[in-house]
Amino acid sequence: MTLSPQWLDELRARTVLSAVISPSVKLIRAGREWKACCPFHNEKTPSFTINDDKHFYHCFGCGAHGDAIRFLTDHRGMPFMDAVKELAAKAGMDVPAPDPKAKERADRTASLTDVMAEVQSWFADQLNGLEGSQARDYLKGRGIDPEKVKRFGIGFAPDGRSKLKAALAKLGEDRLVETGMLIAPDDGGATYDRFRGRLMFPIRDPRGRVIGFGGRILGAGEPKYLNSPDTPLFDKGRTLYNIDRAAPASRQARRLIVVEGYMDVIALDRAGIAEVVAPNGTAVTEAQLERMWRLDASPIMCFDGDAAGRKAAIRAATRALPHLRPDRTLRFVELPAGQDPDDVVKSGGRDAMEALLASPEPLDARLWRHELEAEPLGTPEAWAGLKQRLIDHAAAIQHPDLARIYREDWLNRFYELRRPQGAERRQSAAPFRRGSFRNGRFVPPVPPVGADARTIASTGIDAPTARALILGFAYYPEELPAHCEQLASLPIADKSTAEMRDELVNAAFSGATLDREALGTILASDGATGPKASRAMGFSFTRRDSDPDRARSDLAAAVEIIAAAEEVERALEHATERLKRDMTEEALEEQQRLMAARRGLTQRLAQLAGTD
Repeated sequence: MTLSPQWLDELRARTVLSAVISPSVKLIRAGREWKACCPFHNEKTPSFTINDDKHFYHCFGCGAHGDAIRFLTDHRGMPFMDAVKELAAKAGMDVPAPDPKAKERADRTASLTDVMAEVQSWFADQLNGLEGSQARDYLKGRGIDPEKVKRFGIGFAPDGRSKLKAALAKLGEDRLVETGMLIAPDDGGATYDRFRGRLMFPIRDPRGRVIGFGGRILGAGEPKYLNSPDTPLFDKGRTLYNIDRAAPASRQARRLIVVEGYMDVIALDRAGIAEVVAPNGTAVTEAQLERMWRLDASPIMCFDGDAAGRKAAIRAATRALPHLRPDRTLRFVELPAGQDPDDVVKSGGRDAMEALLASPEPLDARLWRHELEAEPLGTPEAWAGLKQRLIDHAAAIQHPDLARIYREDWLNRFYELRRPQGAERRQSAAPFRRGSFRNGRFVPPVPPVGADARTIASTGIDAPTARALILGFAYYPEELPAHCEQLASLPIADKSTAEMRDELVNAAFSGATLDREALGTILASDGATGPKASRAMGFSFTRRDSDPDRARSDLAAAVEIIAAAEEVERALEHATERLKRDMTEEALEEQQRLMAARRGLTQRLAQLAGTD
C-alpha cells in the first residue's frame, strides 16, 4: 500500500503527539512544549522534548527523533502500517485502500480480531467458573496470582467437543473455523472445538490484538502444548508471544530476552523483568529473528538448562548465522542444569536471574563451545571434523567481513588448542614431522619413508597452485600467522617453490613486522613476485587490484582446501592399497568416499580460482 505524503501530513496534523506518548512516560509541561525522561534510554534528568505544534519529539541525550508514527514503530515495535492504522482510527481518518480486494482483506481481518477478542473473553470466564477449578489450582501452584492472570488474559477451555461452538454460535461457525477455534473434518462431518481441557494463553500482535492461542493440557495427554493453526491472523513462524508488552519494555531496559515458552515469559514478568518474548514453543525462525532485531541488536537467548534447551540454543545460533551483520547478533545464557526461568526466580528471586543475564555468552563462543563438546577429540578424524564444522559455520555467514573474522577467530582457537596435542604426538613412537626452527630459520621436515609416502611427497601440490599460495601470502602477509603451520606442512614438490615457502614461514616465525615490501624483498630473488608469478594459478589473492577483504577470505579458504586435499589424498593412497589387499565392500566404499571427497575439494578450489 502506498500512502501519499499529503495524506501522511494530514494524519500528523490531526494527531496530538503528546497524547500518543503520554501513556508511556510522565510528561511535564514546559511552556508550549512537553518534557520527560527519555523512553529510549535510562536517564534521571529529562532531556526528551515533545512539540505538538511541529509534530515531533527529540531527545538531547540519545538523539532519538521522530513523529507519532516513528514513536509507535520504535518504542512499541509496531509495523509501519499498523502504526498508521492505529493513529488513523483515533484521528477519524480512513486509510486509503489500493484496491477493493485489499479493503476486503482488511475488513475481514478486523472482523476476525473481533471474533478472537470474544473467544478470549469466553475462555477467561470459564477459568473463573465451576469447570475452571483445576486450572485455577494449577496457576496457584505455579505462583501466578489473579493480577498476572488478568494481565496476560489467561483462560480455560473446558473439556467437551462443542462447548465453545455452542456458547459462541452468534459469531458464526464459518468465522470460528477460519480463526482455528473450530476444526472442520475433511469428511464433511460436524465441526468441533479445537481446544479442550486446556489452560489458554492468548497470543497477541504488536498492537495487542488477540490473533491466536496456545493451550496447555491439564493432566495426562499429548501434545502438552497446542497452538492455533496458521490462519489469516496468525502465522506461528512470524509471531512472538508477548511482543506487545515486551516491545516497549525492551526499549526502556535496552535489552530483549528470549525464552522457550509461555510460562517462562510469565515467570520473568512476575520477577519484574518484562522485556521477554517466546517463539510459541517452536524453534526460532528467520522471521522471528528479524522481529527480535527490530527491538534489540543483540537479543539474549535464555533457554532451559537441559538437553532440549541446549539444542534449541544451537538451532537458534545456526539459524541466525546467515543473517548476522556488524549491527546485529545473538547472545546466550544457559540456565543451571535442569532448571527453567521459573526455577531460577523461585530459588533466588530477580537477583539470581539478573546475575545470569549480566554475563551472556557471545554467539561465536557458544558455537565454539558446542562444537568442542560435540565429540571426544581423541583421533585425527575427530579433530578434522571439528575444524570442518567451524569452517562450515563461518561459510554460512553472508556478510563477508564477519565471515572472515569468525573463520579466523575459530581457526586461531583451533590451532591454539591443537598445539599441546601436537606436542604429545611428537613424543610418540611415530611422530608427524612438520619441520622445525634452528638458529631462527625454518628447516623442512625430513622426507618420509615408505613407497606410498615417497610417492605423495614427490608428487605434492602442483607448482601453479603452490606459487599462487606463495604470491597470496606475499600480497597479504597479515594472513600468515593464522595459517603458517598449515603452509609449513604442505608437500611442495617443486624445489624452488618449496624454498620460497620456507622463506615465508621463516619470516613469519622470526618476529619481524610482515608487510608487502619486506616479503617482496625476501622473495624477489626466488621469483615469487617476478616472472614466475605469472605462472601461478589465478585467484583473487594473486591479483594486486582485487578487493582486499575478498582476497584475504579466498586465501584462507584456499589454504584450508589444499591442506584438506592433501589429507584426503594421503588417506586415499592407503585406502587404495588396502583395496588391493582386501577386496571387500567396506574397503571399496571407503575408497569411493575418499574419491568423492577429493572431487569435491577440487571443485571448491576451482570455484575459488574463478572468482573475481
